[in-house]
Amino acid sequence: MNVRALIVEDEPLAQQTLLDFAKEFPWLEIVGIAPDGLTAIRLIDELKPQLVFLDVQIPEISGIEVLRQIKYQPFIIFTTAFDDYALTAFEFEAIDYLQKPFGLERFRQTVERLERRIDNQPNKTDTGKSEPMRRIFVRDRRGLVPLATDEIVWLKADDDYTVIYTANKTFLVGTNLKDFAAKLNPAKFLRVHRSAVVNLDCINRIEEDARRLILYMNNGNEVQASRAGSQILKKLFA
Repeated sequence: MNVRALIVEDEPLAQQTLLDFAKEFPWLEIVGIAPDGLTAIRLIDELKPQLVFLDVQIPEISGIEVLRQIKYQPFIIFTTAFDDYALTAFEFEAIDYLQKPFGLERFRQTVERLERRIDNQPNKTDTGKSEPMRRIFVRDRRGLVPLATDEIVWLKADDDYTVIYTANKTFLVGTNLKDFAAKLNPAKFLRVHRSAVVNLDCINRIEEDARRLILYMNNGNEVQASRAGSQILKKLFA
């Protein structure tokens, strides 16, 4: 495996840190450095790197605007001193969110995630198609932490937000349920109500009440399906 990577970073020290860390992985080839947003757009579309280490606050235009303007779609690893962009990282399906300052071990964890993503999606950078989201970033008392989508038991709409329920925790993310659900694996997650999406693997049992199904999830929660959602479920479990 050989992965061509571009660094989008305006700080010389941060550039050098990424270069030094990348040398620890012979298959990771740095093909260029973009010190500002406009250069980043040009180099990404010209060089077509499989991976971009992207700082958010860079000269000319922001890293977020870079992602909106590029035509070629590489894997993205955010590198920033701020935690304000974690939800944006989720929206762009980033591999990881490296918050500065980070060390070699944290960088290694990120690279290992990249390896797994490439192994699972060998044609992603050739076709531009994205696979179902496998991980998001959520905030808890420790700060920003990754959460595997397999750990999600169900999700509930809360206006323009989504409440995530896991086995023993609850998280709130600033993305509406419709957009969130569109990024999940449709073979595993099903929208059973206008305001609810469930992980089919996390249903303990199902009961019927007035032609609507009540789902008893493995975290102890109960989710009532709509009539349309109940019909879909009945067909699935028939």
